[in-house]
Amino acid sequence: MNINPTNLQQEVLEKSLWQNKNFLFLWTGSILSNFGFQIYLITLPLLIYDLTQSALAMSTMRAIDFFPNIIIGMIAGVLVDRYHRKWILSITVILRILCLSGIVYLLYVDQIELWHLYLLGFVLSASGYTFGNAHHSVLPQLVTKQQLTAANAKLSFVDTLISMTGPGIAGVLIALYSFEVNFSLYLVCLALLLICVQFTRIPATVKQEKKVNSSIWKEMKEGIDSLLSNKILLTPTIAVLFNNFSASLVTGVLIFYAADILDTTKQQIGFMFSMGAVGGLVGSICIPFLRRKFGRGKLYVSCIFLEAISYLILVFSIHWWMLSLSLFIRVFAITMSNVVYFTIRQEFTPNHLLGRVAGTSSMLMKLAVPLGLFISGLWAEFLPIPLLFIMSTLLTLILFAILRKHTFASVE
Repeated sequence: MNINPTNLQQEVLEKSLWQNKNFLFLWTGSILSNFGFQIYLITLPLLIYDLTQSALAMSTMRAIDFFPNIIIGMIAGVLVDRYHRKWILSITVILRILCLSGIVYLLYVDQIELWHLYLLGFVLSASGYTFGNAHHSVLPQLVTKQQLTAANAKLSFVDTLISMTGPGIAGVLIALYSFEVNFSLYLVCLALLLICVQFTRIPATVKQEKKVNSSIWKEMKEGIDSLLSNKILLTPTIAVLFNNFSASLVTGVLIFYAADILDTTKQQIGFMFSMGAVGGLVGSICIPFLRRKFGRGKLYVSCIFLEAISYLILVFSIHWWMLSLSLFIRVFAITMSNVVYFTIRQEFTPNHLLGRVAGTSSMLMKLAVPLGLFISGLWAEFLPIPLLFIMSTLLTLILFAILRKHTFASVE
């Protein structure tokens, strides 16, 4: 019997990953945190609707949740790189526990108001974003470079699986109990996450050990310079910026198109997004194998092409099952391209700069999303929506054609 040395080596790496106690604590904490967060994502807008019956109030909360990505992205990166990351993880979890405790208390005493949710929700989002940056930066300190793709794939698999089950559980809990119970459940999940963080042994970076004193602006500039000088990372970062714009043109009108144009029922819309989640699960399972077979550059470029195909399917969609197929393909591709991008960012960035580079790149990648959402909403008021799908298809195909000829496609 012939044994492929590469496959054998990968099996050894996979086994050692499951024997890595620090990774397992981080992975378990992610499961608990993401489960509670999915319940929070469903419960919060429903609570706002219950208080106001206002679509504007709900959309304002969505904007408040989104702002930390842009407003504090670079500053969060500086904090993650400047201080010990275990301390950052702990403080951000404690901040979320305090804010959520405030919401639960105000609900129990029946004193909750909309401005409370806006204020506490912003702090929850900001601390959650900073936690995510620290979590991303810590992973390369806990696993080897060869294990990064597998580790990110496992984290992605859990995220996708929980995103499928969390909303349904939240709906059942609201129907059976109350908003207080749902928020309290998230509070318990955060408390368990804090325990997992305390058991995780995270070494300090070289910079943190030296305790170099410098201004925040200087450290932010170091992160920007590191990203701009990193040609391997800069290319997919710019690609994601344009890709996010194309995607936001679609996501801004997809539910409206399904319900208003194709007369899709709520149950069918739910099934559509479930199919997207299934695509994400399949992508997270396939990524380690496909990465070894094709290399990261070719795989990333191929994912861009698959996204273009998914948009093209929307152009010709006459039934909700075609929308489901499009979502399956798109989320399958996005999941794999995200894992590739995160792994490259972790592998090709000096770890003491990773927080700042992650914060800067994340901010840049999200800048185009509000513009795309605004354009799509305005477009849907006056022009045929399929033309918007054609635009997304063409933009993504152009991006694919450029990347296909770029040296990034040869990255292993």
